[in-house]
Amino acid sequence: MDYKDTLLMPNTDFPMRGNLPKREPEIQAKWEEEDIYKKVQERTKGRPMYVLHDGPPYANGDIHMGHALNKILKDIIVRHKSMTGYNAPYVPGWDTHGLPIEQALTNKGVKRKEMTVAEFRQLCTEYALGQIDSQRQQFKRLGVRGNWENPYITLKPEYEAQQIKVFGEMAKKGYIYKGKKPVYWSPSSESALAEAEIEYKDKKSPSIYVGFKVKDGKGVLDTDTSIVIWTTTPWTIPANLGISVHPDLVYSVVSAGGKKYLVAEALLESVVKEIGWDSYEVVQKVKGSDLESITAAHPLYGRDSLVMLGEHVTTDAGTGCVHTAPGHGEDDFYVGQKYGLDVLCPVDDKGYMTAEAEGFEGVFYDEANKPITQALDEAGALLKLSFITHSYPHDWRTKKPVIFRATAQWFASIKDFRSDLLEAIKETEWVPAWGETRLFNMVRDRGDWCISRQRVWGVPIPVFYAENGEPIITDETIGHVSNLFREHGSNVWFEREAMDLLPEGFTHPGSPNGTFTKETDIMDVWFDSGSSHQAVLEERDDLQRPADLYLEGSDQYRGWFNSSLSTAVAVTGKAPYKGVLSHGFVLDGEGRKMSKSLGNVMVPEKIMKQMGADILRLWVASVDYQSDVRVSDAILKQVAEVYRKIRNTFRFLLGNLADFNPETDALSYGELREVDQFMLVKLNKLIKQVRTSYDKYEYSGIYHAVNNFCTLDLSAFYLDFAKDILYIEAKDNKSRRAIQTVLYESLVSLTQLVSPILSHTADEVWEFIPGVKEESVQLTDMPEYKEYPNADALIEKWSAFMKLRDDVLKALEEARNEKVIGKSLTAKVTLYVNGETRELLDSIEEDLKQLFIVSGFEVAGEVEQAPQEALKLETASIVITKAEGETCDRCWVVTTDIGSDPDHPTLCARCASVVKESYPAEA
Repeated sequence: MDYKDTLLMPNTDFPMRGNLPKREPEIQAKWEEEDIYKKVQERTKGRPMYVLHDGPPYANGDIHMGHALNKILKDIIVRHKSMTGYNAPYVPGWDTHGLPIEQALTNKGVKRKEMTVAEFRQLCTEYALGQIDSQRQQFKRLGVRGNWENPYITLKPEYEAQQIKVFGEMAKKGYIYKGKKPVYWSPSSESALAEAEIEYKDKKSPSIYVGFKVKDGKGVLDTDTSIVIWTTTPWTIPANLGISVHPDLVYSVVSAGGKKYLVAEALLESVVKEIGWDSYEVVQKVKGSDLESITAAHPLYGRDSLVMLGEHVTTDAGTGCVHTAPGHGEDDFYVGQKYGLDVLCPVDDKGYMTAEAEGFEGVFYDEANKPITQALDEAGALLKLSFITHSYPHDWRTKKPVIFRATAQWFASIKDFRSDLLEAIKETEWVPAWGETRLFNMVRDRGDWCISRQRVWGVPIPVFYAENGEPIITDETIGHVSNLFREHGSNVWFEREAMDLLPEGFTHPGSPNGTFTKETDIMDVWFDSGSSHQAVLEERDDLQRPADLYLEGSDQYRGWFNSSLSTAVAVTGKAPYKGVLSHGFVLDGEGRKMSKSLGNVMVPEKIMKQMGADILRLWVASVDYQSDVRVSDAILKQVAEVYRKIRNTFRFLLGNLADFNPETDALSYGELREVDQFMLVKLNKLIKQVRTSYDKYEYSGIYHAVNNFCTLDLSAFYLDFAKDILYIEAKDNKSRRAIQTVLYESLVSLTQLVSPILSHTADEVWEFIPGVKEESVQLTDMPEYKEYPNADALIEKWSAFMKLRDDVLKALEEARNEKVIGKSLTAKVTLYVNGETRELLDSIEEDLKQLFIVSGFEVAGEVEQAPQEALKLETASIVITKAEGETCDRCWVVTTDIGSDPDHPTLCARCASVVKESYPAEA
């Protein structure tokens, strides 16, 4: 007979090669067909809810690695929560309004000016919905489980209706007002911008020092003195109405080149150096507070420029005398308001100088720097011109510089409920912890929120105006507009006249003739997405407010985390989230930002086509995502290697459970040998560690723990020596069933533990596990941590044995290198040990030859008795020799009892016995 056929070799149809790019779409098709999301929700119905609220990605373009990192992290959390006692719905969302979609249509050749606003907005809607369909497929390909057929979309009528209510509630509490004040203005977008829409980049600017001649010195300064200002925006000089000084600073009047100039004493040395005065003399010192109400002459127009006191003046740079244009700066505006100055803003929506900038009308603001500087020079007021490169605000969409420009805008008054916002931040759980400080400081220091935009693709600001210009925002009008939007969508605002948008029979004392107009500005897109706590969490039956978690990139402290907090606290008095978790950005392998120009962009779709989504998911679990993370082909290859080890472990476990029925063949813990109990205790420790890591959102700990368990505890130890029992012994041998019991527990637990991360592979493995009742691992709970009675003693004892085993393996490796032995089964191990090691070995009932995977084993004496040739290691002195006897044809063990059974002359006694018992007819 062929003895190979009598071995119980691993047998499974679970494929060794993942072939994920082909297999994953098949698994996803099955999920879709079975509606796995619905089944999970039905299974967990009635449990406490856990709501991770999806921050809406913008509906434009293919997804990038940042999207993949974000969505996979969310999916890991939701899957884990649904397996640990929660009902964890996941409703994906999309942000759909704003300039990029308008720009995309313009780039496609759409001529906006040739159609009505409503027609253009319809095209925007269609474009956004098309982008959503494309992105939805890409997110699903990542294996993200969610309510994909019923997402939330910011352009949906029900969303817009709730957003209007948020605006109305804030207005009712007095937080919404219209005012003319400087805001970030993007000439390239022709719109106001919020702080969140600003990014800083280097820009080269002119740097000028200008003298403003004193007109009325109020008995403090002589009229032959010039007050020196410094600015990097010469184009704002036509808007100058004043000069700010700090009340507590000391100012020096210096004589230089036959003229007198006023600068702050603390900046005098740097001003002298910058302007290049060869020599100077301080002729007078005066405190800033004494300069109040002095007037100087505007160097170009001769009008009064008022000297004012301002706490915003610093000695970081400049002259300590700050050129003040209330129409072009926030500090300028506030100090100007205090002193009753006008808000002069001689720049139009497109960035061109108006007639109020006499002599420069029609010139683009940036190009006006040169003629204005020349005019100052001709007037004898220019003291120095140079150029500097400095960090300057830019429009984050068009990437072009922005300006501060005073226009009539709608604002949300943050200062009116700032203390409530700061309290809500303190009550929120932040991961990482520095997130709290970051948002706290932002909110503490931020000005009022400019919420109006001069665009057409967005949610209209629901304000009507009476004939006398009075804005109308009442419960009645807000409720009516909200209902109209819910029924018809916000396009109705642009399709109907104001009268047809108001409640029937509406009257107002400011409109005696019953004539009304409507606001044409739209809301900042951050107001859109920031209203999602009301428009999604409150609106939908399958969610609740506040959410348990908001999870986005660290850029959202100034974006979605911030706008959501502002609207939620304004409306409900509470934060919209109990916890906030942020992740870093995805960089290339060298830590550089990904960009097309560098050619280092990695695209999720391409990675999934080459390697599969589970490799991407495992990469996400492997990185410290709370900081910036790196990805490259080399990094993904390393991850793929870890995946291969995990997959092979699953395959080995499945292969050795082909004849195992957990109902009838599993042994109880008490029936197991110590080494098997030790492995269950190790598995149990893994379960505890992994579950703790999931709870703390620390996935790299899971990645390493699972990898180590598979490679060290299982492959390198337990599965290695178990083969001699699994393959060789009779099917129902107790030691064999004991090992299979451990393998089964390990297989089921490991599959459940990795399911939130390796979602496709775990489901694939689950189909092959004998005896499981659920159709998917997603419909099970995480394995529970068990308290085994002798766990600590087992860990201590067997960890000591593992150290000894490592030393024996080193000795075997050395003997193999020296050609003393071939495979370890040809070896005999002789140990010389101390009392502690002898005690350890005496206490082990298992076959030590099997545990060491050798054919001979002996403890020959004390360490001191070891012969000269013994390898002296930490736990013992070891001698490796060839085992005596012949090799068994079936188990390959070298033994002296070959042929002891005449029916099987080439087998050892053990194998002969097994063959006779298992194959009596052939024997």
